[in-house]
Amino acid sequence: MALNRKQIEEIRAIIKSGQVLTEESDRYSYSFDASFGTYLPDAVVQTKSVEELVALVKLANRELIPLYPRGQSTSLSGGPLPVQGGIVLDLSVMNHILEIDEEDLVAVVSPGVLTAAIHKAAEEKGLLYPPDPSSSHVSTIGGNLAENSGGPRGLKYGVTKDYVIGLEVITPEGELIRTGGRTVKNVTGYDLTKLIVGSEGTLGIITKAILRLLPKPPASETVMITFDSLVDAGRAISRILSSGILPAKMELMDQASIVAVENYEPSNLPIDAEAIILMELDGHPVAIKDEVEKVAALCEAVGARNVRIPKNAVEKADIWRARKLVSPAIVRIKPTKISEDATVPRSKIPDMCARLQEIRKKYNIHLVVFGHAGDGNLHPNIIADKRDKEEMQRVEQAVAEIFTAALELGGTLSGEHGIGTMKAPFMEMELGAVGLDMMKRIKQVWDPNNIMNPGKIFPEPGQKLELT
Repeated sequence: MALNRKQIEEIRAIIKSGQVLTEESDRYSYSFDASFGTYLPDAVVQTKSVEELVALVKLANRELIPLYPRGQSTSLSGGPLPVQGGIVLDLSVMNHILEIDEEDLVAVVSPGVLTAAIHKAAEEKGLLYPPDPSSSHVSTIGGNLAENSGGPRGLKYGVTKDYVIGLEVITPEGELIRTGGRTVKNVTGYDLTKLIVGSEGTLGIITKAILRLLPKPPASETVMITFDSLVDAGRAISRILSSGILPAKMELMDQASIVAVENYEPSNLPIDAEAIILMELDGHPVAIKDEVEKVAALCEAVGARNVRIPKNAVEKADIWRARKLVSPAIVRIKPTKISEDATVPRSKIPDMCARLQEIRKKYNIHLVVFGHAGDGNLHPNIIADKRDKEEMQRVEQAVAEIFTAALELGGTLSGEHGIGTMKAPFMEMELGAVGLDMMKRIKQVWDPNNIMNPGKIFPEPGQKLELT
């Protein structure tokens, strides 16, 4: 049901310091994200005022108007899509708080602050905010919190939820609550902070976060290992991790992603290799030197062709830039990119690599494999053309089989992209009917009128994956 004139007038009366956008051209800019589907909202609200947002949520809850918190809309799972109309809340404008407390080792931030800005501010003080999704230069911390984002450093340091110790949140009924605080230890009652982080905007609107920081490691080293077999690369990953060495980053690129990057921007990568592993070790300089030697020996023992250590900071930066170029490079091949992040236990990485190769052949699709292989978080990306209906049908079947393979190997549907609309049809496959119902009951208690980001996480009856 579209907003009526009276409701629009009430919204404008509340949002005095910001903007209420109702022109179709403005609303269209908020109708899509980096996944699939276009849904036009009835209005878009921009404000930095928490008080105005509280009043707006109370109005929406009374009038049963759907609300959709949104950052920079880099979501790959349909997280902020306004699937039932209503109001999109553009939280990217709430970028006015970024404080680094060196004594308490915390950052206090507004939801619209870019993650890369937090990295920069912390590093200027000799500190580290570890979560580093590949989109950190464009994604907001609020979106990272909603999706519980990870990134390459997740292997050693964990994901976003491991660094959130306090939140300020507007509940779906318009109450402003604070969870956690500035202390690292806090075991008072239920851990509402961890419940909200990763809830994909379905339990409330995050208006402020307190993030834990770490001292920046004194040194780091990068290693690039070349393999003639993707499965051997998977075995090397398992061998390194079981040896007691814990890299800060361990990234995998298959041949398709290597070739795509070289065609996009030559980076001196071995295009004849079936896979490469990019690794970063950090800590004490003496310890790193010893670990590099052990890594080289372990990889050579399982068939590595070459182990390369960059000679200087420029070469090191070039290697990691090549990894970040994978996503923009592969969309040059075909215009439609389906980005998945099925995750398996570390010991099952070789098996998942083999299953992905089988799926690529079975459905005759352009499947590129890369990702945070050290923690089992692979990113199988399928490159296609959504105008080709027959190809997209094969892609849908392949995506479903990728999820099935991950679950059969003891894994999960998502390591960091979230569920959103894209993966909702597969939730019961992983959680079971009872587990899914428990989550629904939590949602119902928090949001009895189902106004907060409806249509996400929980599948509608008969809902299927649709990419066409």
